[in-house]
Amino acid sequence: QVQLVESGGGLVQPGGSLKLSCAASRYIFNFDAMAWYRQAPGKQRELVATITRSGSTNYADSVKGRFTISRDNAKNTIYLQMNSLKPEDTAIYDCNARQDWYNYWGQGTQVTVSS
Repeated sequence: QVQLVESGGGLVQPGGSLKLSCAASRYIFNFDAMAWYRQAPGKQRELVATITRSGSTNYADSVKGRFTISRDNAKNTIYLQMNSLKPEDTAIYDCNARQDWYNYWGQGTQVTVSS
């Protein structure tokens, strides 16, 4: 059973930074792609950032230049470095991994940006 365990969320002031982690229970090179999603209260879930097996990355327009997705294959972990945080970044962030037709999800971690 594939498990994705997220950590690193919390409360931060506007302009601050957080780094989220997502540790997988299997070698992450087996996944076709991994991604971070988020869902704010009253809003639809949105795709924040993706990273493919080859290392290619994509970002939502709202986070370009501020967020960076990365991976450490030796630790079977992906990260989301979030800088210059804004109140509108407040959401539950969730890690996703895709292999063939399967999608796996973490438990979610709360990020709150407030002064």
